[in-house]
Amino acid sequence: MMEKLRAAEARRRATIGGVADRWRALPLWQRAVGFLAFVAFLYYLPYLGIPGLTWLRTDYIVGGNSWAGVLFTCAIYVLVAIGLNVVVGLAGLLDLGYIGFFAIGAYSVALFGSTNSPVVQWLQQSFDLPQTWAVTWAACIPIALALSLVSGVILGWPTLRLRGDYLAIVTLGFGEIIRIVARNLTEVTNGAAGISAIPGPQGPPAADNNIFGLQDLKPWYWLAITVVLLMVFAVRLLENSRVGRSWLAIREDEDAAAVMGVYPFKFKLWAFAIGAALGGLSGFLFASRNAFIDPTQFNAQLSILFVAMVVVGGSGNMVGVAFGAVLLAYLPERFRFIADYRWLAFGVAMVVVMVLRPQGLIPSRRRARELQDRAKEAKVSV
Repeated sequence: MMEKLRAAEARRRATIGGVADRWRALPLWQRAVGFLAFVAFLYYLPYLGIPGLTWLRTDYIVGGNSWAGVLFTCAIYVLVAIGLNVVVGLAGLLDLGYIGFFAIGAYSVALFGSTNSPVVQWLQQSFDLPQTWAVTWAACIPIALALSLVSGVILGWPTLRLRGDYLAIVTLGFGEIIRIVARNLTEVTNGAAGISAIPGPQGPPAADNNIFGLQDLKPWYWLAITVVLLMVFAVRLLENSRVGRSWLAIREDEDAAAVMGVYPFKFKLWAFAIGAALGGLSGFLFASRNAFIDPTQFNAQLSILFVAMVVVGGSGNMVGVAFGAVLLAYLPERFRFIADYRWLAFGVAMVVVMVLRPQGLIPSRRRARELQDRAKEAKVSV
């Protein structure tokens, strides 16, 4: 059975490799047209009605969730995966506490943008402001980015001298610390009761929010996918810059990179800070859409799921991690009719993927070559 699976995987790999080679051989203008068509399809997805593809919609099954809402979740997870890929895939750092940055971004808009926040209520009393006053949604964006970035620097400064398992344990502890602080610091975060009335682009949740309301979720998806596309472009530029090349050198061999003039600590700190900012931005959008958050939404299980997106999709490849994020966000929603067994199926699927594709479903070409070279070295040593 395993041999048949491996043979099928080899055929699939050859097919995908041939398609990728043909795509790269196309003229630039044809690739640009293809990319624009793909972007247009992404914006069309909430209206998906193409015959033969409507079965993909989650609202076509019994007990299924809103299709636009699931698409929004997929977009948020893709943004998370892109940020975590900077840390794990490019810089080679194992971060198991990424949920902490996600929570910081979510609590940033909740603490400063909601009139039910203890922080906003304290500011109202201290500066004699009206009870309807709160920081606007747009002004909360730089606050979320700044707090997330600073938290990444604070976490990375004392811990990035660690490597491997030790760094993973420290980051896992950071994620749990953020959740526990949010639960116990009731004077600031409202504790386990959470914070409601979190604003969106049109302000706090209200019946007259005709665009970014709680019923029609298509505008939320379009907002999220726009942010994702902008961040993909920014991270791609960064990956092809001197900073990105330094991250790859550190991932390959930190000691060799240091000998060649790359200062590992500085560039690892950059990776942590940029990844934290993207995680905070995704948490910001998550809280704005839900209009309510509490500490139970930011648990370690979700943090492990974030890492699984990157590993399953293909660490180091933005297309791969995005694909992994969509799969892990969409499939549990699509197969709700087997709710009692879907996590078992999810676990089995992950084991099969890791056995057949240890480099991920869509790995970076560099990473795939690394694993092939290591396999050859292992055979020679045997």
